[in-house]
Amino acid sequence: MSRAWFESVAEAQRRARRRLPRSVYAALLAGSEKGLTARDNVDAFDEVRLAPRTAGLAGRRDLATTVLGRRIALPVLISPTGVQAVHPDGEVAVARAAAARGTAMGLSSFASKPAEQVVAANEQTFLQVYWIGGRDDMARRIERARAAGVAGLILTLDWSFSHSRDWGSPRIPDRLTPRELLRLAPQGLARPRWLLGYARTGRLPELTVPNMAEPGQPAPTFFGAYGQWMQTAPPTWADVGWLRARWDGPFLLKGIVRVDEARRAVDAGVGAISVSNHGGNNLDGTPATIRVLPAIADAVGGQVEVLLDGGVRRGSDVVKALALGARAVLIGRAALWGLAANGEAGVRNVLDVLRNGIDATLLALGHGSVQDLGRGDVMLPPGFAVRLGADHDDALTSPPPSPSGPPPLNAGAP
Repeated sequence: MSRAWFESVAEAQRRARRRLPRSVYAALLAGSEKGLTARDNVDAFDEVRLAPRTAGLAGRRDLATTVLGRRIALPVLISPTGVQAVHPDGEVAVARAAAARGTAMGLSSFASKPAEQVVAANEQTFLQVYWIGGRDDMARRIERARAAGVAGLILTLDWSFSHSRDWGSPRIPDRLTPRELLRLAPQGLARPRWLLGYARTGRLPELTVPNMAEPGQPAPTFFGAYGQWMQTAPPTWADVGWLRARWDGPFLLKGIVRVDEARRAVDAGVGAISVSNHGGNNLDGTPATIRVLPAIADAVGGQVEVLLDGGVRRGSDVVKALALGARAVLIGRAALWGLAANGEAGVRNVLDVLRNGIDATLLALGHGSVQDLGRGDVMLPPGFAVRLGADHDDALTSPPPSPSGPPPLNAGAP
């Protein structure tokens, strides 16, 4: 077996930490404020127990499902994450890996590669957009998305510009000027394999966001586009409905953690929602997504597809999410750690790890298909579930997330 192969997402993370310059790895680790939500996203899965069977188990298991009319070989999609310049091939490599494993790719508006290139690598690419600018700006972006041939849109709403981290935020330059290159040289020289990967391409990491470019204009820098976003008024539910009406294809709304907003999403006509807290990078203290999933699935699961994003690190996590009402999950950091560890092959490796874990967990639970999973396959401790945005008498409470923030950057992390 190749030494490049790894057996767990945790090992992919360890290899990413060893390979990447410190500031680049810190950007992937992220989290906000004290890191409560980022940690709880991962730790909450440990509180969900499984109910295995011992005889009469299924000899073959079917992991396939559909999301927004698209058939995927396993219930795991790639979550849209910003500038993936941890590897020269970036989002194109991730898209190829997802296509090779029969699943869909979420492409961020803040990606380092244009939608046209990524769609060419994976026809099941969904373009993620933020509400930046006015309706005319949004209309131009979705027309470009349509022309690029994307399979659907993802509208992300959960962002409130929280920039503070107790452990410090990495300094990310707007452009790689000679001065910035000099400043970053010690970090790059300390990670020669990462530096060599870019040296072989003859170009530097790209810090522009081509999917935010205006017609006939060069791609803006990451922070140039981010600045425009900060100056944009947050969208209303009327804006969500307007955008949905402008896009006649598959449409997923990402960032829902409340029952009342899940219902509003249904009213707006979306085809799917992603229960997400932006990987713990937004409002710290928000409950883990697996805690709020059951209530949302109960409220709207019969009207709209429900996905989960946040904290998935192993196949059994995927199974737990499906048993609690998710149709599929999205992975962000796990895929990026695979990309950093071994490029496209590393992302395939991560998806294989998850596939094998799903299959083994299905076997132990006695099911022949992911479609057979249900609440009887899991056990939740008292107070685990949280029902946000429900009537007061219907509300549940949950223990607070772990009080400790993310571990030091030289240790394992969620």
